[in-house]
Amino acid sequence: MKSFYGGIKLHYLIHQRSRGYYFLKACNSITEQDCIFKELKQSKNKVMMKTTKRILLSIAVIILFSCGNVKTEPDIAKSSADQQIEFYQLKTYLFDNEEQMQVVDLYLEHAFLPGLEKLGIKNVGIFKPIPYPTDSIKKTLVLIPFTSFLQLTDLDEQLESDEAYRTAGSEYLTALHDQAPYQRVQSVLLKAFDNWPVMKTPKLDGPRSERVYELRSYESATEAIAANKRHMFNAGGEITIFDELGCNPVFFGEVISGAHMPNLMYMTTYSNQASRDEHWKKFGQSPAWEKLKTDANYQNNVSHIDIDFLYPTEYSAY
Repeated sequence: MKSFYGGIKLHYLIHQRSRGYYFLKACNSITEQDCIFKELKQSKNKVMMKTTKRILLSIAVIILFSCGNVKTEPDIAKSSADQQIEFYQLKTYLFDNEEQMQVVDLYLEHAFLPGLEKLGIKNVGIFKPIPYPTDSIKKTLVLIPFTSFLQLTDLDEQLESDEAYRTAGSEYLTALHDQAPYQRVQSVLLKAFDNWPVMKTPKLDGPRSERVYELRSYESATEAIAANKRHMFNAGGEITIFDELGCNPVFFGEVISGAHMPNLMYMTTYSNQASRDEHWKKFGQSPAWEKLKTDANYQNNVSHIDIDFLYPTEYSAY
């Protein structure tokens, strides 16, 4: 791969880091590139190879910074922080029985949440499905906000180094293969929308057991059509309608890793079922929504909708 910076042609070598990130090394010519490959192939001593890589990386950094403005890993992290756009992980624990659910509840309340608190990660939501007679699925949902993607990828390692976390969560963390505390764990990663870049926790009255937290997933037929639906939420004003009607939105996010992509997800919250029904009736009758849904620019951009009706646990942040 070639590029020009400051009039100098650079040839890039893809270099893989241990955590799955890819960065670029640079050299001034094809000849130098061939020399690098030859030198690395001939180096059988692992220590010498590591030393060689460090030297080459140092040379590459000098060349890159002398030739132009190239983003490094810290620059990427700083860019995300400057934009103040959050990332979210939505974890869904699936259970076979109540005993598993109780073990996970104890782990989340007494180990996981305190561990996140120490790391400065707050406003973690813990939810359960509103029970219905015909629904036998047992699950717990955990919504975690992150200020950067690096904060998310480093989380497990940081928790493992916390002795208090390991002690409080020992029953969950050391479970045997035939006594697993869950059936499976599903995970969805999201990036917050531009027009709702940071999570907002609802200020609701009444018992938590009566609250209705509505989690929606909108799937689209293609990536381009999904982008159109996100534009409808942001520039189109769909987010504004929810906010102005008092639907207490928590987040709006683009799914960047999940089982039903391309899709987006968002959550609105209400004190009870009657409040939920009233607000959605107002939404459907809103002149702004009537105009938006008939806009020729935003047609056929949702192919499937999933809705989960949830309530917060007593130890959830909201």
